[in-house]
Parts: sequence; structure tokens; C-alpha cells
Amino acid sequence: MSILAPLAERMRPTTLDGYIGQTHLVGDGNILRQMIDGGNVSSIILWGPPGVGKTTLARIIAQSSKSPFYTLSAVSSGVREVREVIDKCRADSSSMFSTGRPILFIDEIHRFSKSQQDSLLGAVESGIVTLIGATTENPSFEVIRPLLSRAQVYVLKPLEAPQLRELLDRAVTTDIVLSRRQVEVRETDALFRFSGGDARKLLNILDLLMQSTPADRPIVIDDESVTKRLQQNPAAYDKNGEMHYDIISAFIKSVRGSDPDAAVYWLARMIEGGEDPEFIARRLVILASEDIGLANPNALLLANATFDVISKIGMPEGRIPLAECTIYLATSAKSNSAYMAINSALARVKDTGDLPVPLHIRNAPTSLMKEVGYGADYKYAHDYPGHFVRQQFLPDAIDGTRFWQAADNQAEMALAERQRQRWGR
Repeated sequence: MSILAPLAERMRPTTLDGYIGQTHLVGDGNILRQMIDGGNVSSIILWGPPGVGKTTLARIIAQSSKSPFYTLSAVSSGVREVREVIDKCRADSSSMFSTGRPILFIDEIHRFSKSQQDSLLGAVESGIVTLIGATTENPSFEVIRPLLSRAQVYVLKPLEAPQLRELLDRAVTTDIVLSRRQVEVRETDALFRFSGGDARKLLNILDLLMQSTPADRPIVIDDESVTKRLQQNPAAYDKNGEMHYDIISAFIKSVRGSDPDAAVYWLARMIEGGEDPEFIARRLVILASEDIGLANPNALLLANATFDVISKIGMPEGRIPLAECTIYLATSAKSNSAYMAINSALARVKDTGDLPVPLHIRNAPTSLMKEVGYGADYKYAHDYPGHFVRQQFLPDAIDGTRFWQAADNQAEMALAERQRQRWGR
């Protein structure tokens, strides 16, 4: 690796032993580690924020499997480029010298159009190529369903403080350039805060500190020096367009915090910066569910309508419904009770496993099932006054558990009172 390459590129690991983070995927005994060690890698999509190791992991997979490795960027590649690469992969697969199924890595696969994604289907389905896609966007929204059904999605997480510290120590002691300098690590709070769980961002900040410190002086890493350097050179901090994530975070928190003026300001910043309007609209849909929810169910209807109208009219007119929805959500009553309820239920499912469905609410499509008690004693709610009758619906082991707790707003208080009258609790 050339000493002229950026620090982040010089520090890119080539094996799993040097890979930091994502232990839930690549730790001993975990799914991707098993796939890589077994040499049987299927098509996958790596979903996570920038700088968490998606591209690095794809390269490690290719190197460990000794497979031909091709890359495409969704930003600069069209259907023609996709077909050309697939033709090369087809030739590799049929070659007597082939060492493994070719791997096609597509960075920012969420930017591929439907036709571009369609052009991948045949090659992936027939096994001509193993697809590894990387995306910072939710694949459920950005990747066509037929392609999703042929690839497993794995979520990569931001690096936490211990992992960032490990990366910092490794850079200081092993990098061909940085290890020759005197480095004094005094404080890391600002460094880790500005990195935001992004390994590339941390290494870029280190690179900036090194370049701005004379060779005959020690490189001091403390909160003051990191903050000062980033204020003097903000472009270095965001040279990969990562301000995108800070601004969308500010936008979300402003809506959640019921400040329509701040929310519209951050909306304007995104629009002026050329942000994809559908990206903004999707965040509004999520906000309507996560942060407003049952306090005002109409919020989700408006957010979904905004997403629909944006896809129809585009920009610049789309700025108006985006602003309308943003202001409505920011000024609406707030509740995260649905969000908390599903998280609580998911945690209980993980803890308790596959508890059996009570017999009386099981489906009984055959006579044998009826004979063994499936559906027996089930009470059909519509046969009772008020279309309600008390009976057990949860598995025996967790009967009586409460997952949904009404939030303190008028709409949910009414729902809670109705439930108290029905269930006496």
C-alpha cells in the first residue's frame, strides 16, 4: 500500500482477523464467519451506515474464497455495464481454471434503478454470480422484491467506543506513516463523538491531525485539538458527504421535539443540498409511525400520501407537500407506544422462543386437528354483546403480559379506558 494513500485506505484489513466490529456477523460461530470459513457464500446485501466495513467485508469474502471479484458502483454504472460484467462472470464460471463462483460487489445498490436490478436477477438465480450489495438505505424500500428474495440481508452496526479505541490504537502502532510519528492520546471523547461510529471518519480525522501537525512535533489527540482542527477544516470531516446523516438526524429530532421551525430549516438544508426527496418522504413515514403513532393515526395517512405524491410530481413542486407534512408531524401530539410495544414483544420472543399457540385459537382445517382439540372452546367475539368476550390469546407461559402501554395523550387514554372496561385491567 502506497504511503500516499489516505490513512483509511492504508488501514483497510484484508482478513477477518484484522476486521473490527460486526461481531454479531463475523465473530466465532456467527453466520458470516461460518459462511466464509466454509467457503460457501450466498448472495447477500450488507445494510448499514457509512464507514462500518461493508466494502471491506465484501473484499475479505472474495479474497478468502479465492473467487474472481468484480465491482460496480451504482452511481456510475448502467444496464450495459451490468451485462458486461455478468458476461465476464459467466465466462469465469464455465472456465476449467475457475476457483469459485465469481463475486459481483455493487456499492450503493440502492441507487440502481429497477431495470438495472432486473438485469441482475437471472445471473443471481442461476448461480452465475454471487451478489454482494452494499447500501446505507433500507433494502425493503430500495431493492426490488425478486432480488431481495434471492439475497439474505445482514445489518451492520456503527462501531462502539471500545471498537473505535481498538482502531485508534492499531492505527497509531501499525500504520506505515503514523507509527513513525510521536502520538499522544490524552482524550478521546471528541474524537469518538465526531466519528459517530464511522471507522473511516475516525481515520480521516487522524489523517487531518497528522497532516496539520509539523513532523518534529508530537500529534496530540485530545478534545480541544480535535474540535479545533475540525472547525478549521470542516470539509475534511465531511469530504465523503457524511453531513447527510447529521442533517437527517437533526431533521428527525426536530420533528420529534415538536419544533416546526427547526424541522423546516433542516428540510430546506436537505432540499438545497440535492437530497433525494423520496429519502425525506420515507423518513416522514417512519416518524409518523415511531414518534406520533396512536396519538394521531392521521399522521401516518398524511405521511404515506406525501410519499406517494412525491413519486408523482417530483421536485421542485414536491418541496410543498414535504413542508406541509413536516409541519403537521412536528405540531402533532406525540407517542411512541406502538414502537415500544413491538420492541418489548420482540425482546420477549427472543427470550422465550417459540411458545406454543393455545389450542383454542389454533386453526383446525382437518378433522384430525379438531379431534385433538385444535380450535376447541374458541369463543367467536361477534356472538357476544359488544363484540367482545374475555378469553386467553397469549401462550400460557406469558399469559397476562402487557406489551402496549398507553401514552399520555387524549387518543390513547380513550383506547386505554376502553381496554380497562373490556379486560378489567
